[in-house]
Amino acid sequence: MSVCIGDACNCSDTDITVEMMIAIFRAATFSLVFLASVASTIVPSSAADYPNRPVRWLIGFTAGGPVDTVARIMAQWLSERFGQQFVVENRAGSGGNLAAAAAINSPPDGYTLLFVAPNNAISTSLYKKLPYDFIRDTVPVASIMQLTNMMVVPTSLPVKTVQEFIDYCKANPGKVSYASSGNGTSVHMSAELFKALTKVEMTHVPYRGSSAAMPDLISNKVQVLFDNLPSALEQVRGGTLRGLGVTSPQRWPGVPDIPAVAETVPGFESVGFYGISAPKGTPPEIVDILNKAVGEALKDPKLVARLGDVGGIPKPMTPAEFGKLVADETEKWRKVVEFAGVSVD
Repeated sequence: MSVCIGDACNCSDTDITVEMMIAIFRAATFSLVFLASVASTIVPSSAADYPNRPVRWLIGFTAGGPVDTVARIMAQWLSERFGQQFVVENRAGSGGNLAAAAAINSPPDGYTLLFVAPNNAISTSLYKKLPYDFIRDTVPVASIMQLTNMMVVPTSLPVKTVQEFIDYCKANPGKVSYASSGNGTSVHMSAELFKALTKVEMTHVPYRGSSAAMPDLISNKVQVLFDNLPSALEQVRGGTLRGLGVTSPQRWPGVPDIPAVAETVPGFESVGFYGISAPKGTPPEIVDILNKAVGEALKDPKLVARLGDVGGIPKPMTPAEFGKLVADETEKWRKVVEFAGVSVD
């Protein structure tokens, strides 16, 4: 092959001029750019038909508790939306860490999800020997809602306000116990923060979920529980427990008649969140599909009403925004754990 420059050349029909090479190069470049743009819009086969089989949604607490209640509300909506079952699987124990470990060790294919709550942010600093790093080993998928806890006591306990409860504890040292849904939960740490700020003495009695604690609380075998609002509200409305205060800085919109604990104990605050994470390595296309579906759900008036019935405020977020929330909550609870001086080996 020869290359001709200018007019002083005698080329055969098979020779290629400089102008022809430039034209070929430009055409090839255009083709590559076009193919790259097309490839960028193609959804990987793993996500194109997602989900094509049931999805497991692991939760770290027992059936009937607040996490379980909200998970089942969302799972029903997602099942109907995708035409595949989102199966809630209860893996109770170790403050939700058993479920987290099981999810993290599952294939990152989008078919195992984890219900995320404050316990995941708290455990990072409370537990000294976790077999995983939650932020490193998971990917954020979607935020579901924000909620508060409620301080509830048996109706047989002779107290009707937060201050009366504090006075009761100080008048009965060593005789007051508080229940929790397990070590490292917001239920547990809300009580520890209350103890640290009020200087009252209470003994911790952990259960495998707040629903397991309810019979002992109602019968006054334990005297107080700072439970997530969904299950606490159900008992208060049913007349089996008395609500003394919510753990948000101000009164909560869903229960405006219940005062904030902070009205009596300045600086007291414990506001929680519910969301979804997946094992590290889950395809971003699948994360995006799930995030958009949850966003649609949180615009559905019927679902929003169901979350409102249990005291939740919908909080849709992008995966990045939810990841930042989890990171911020992890740092917030680290300070609370240090202030309260608690740890679990």
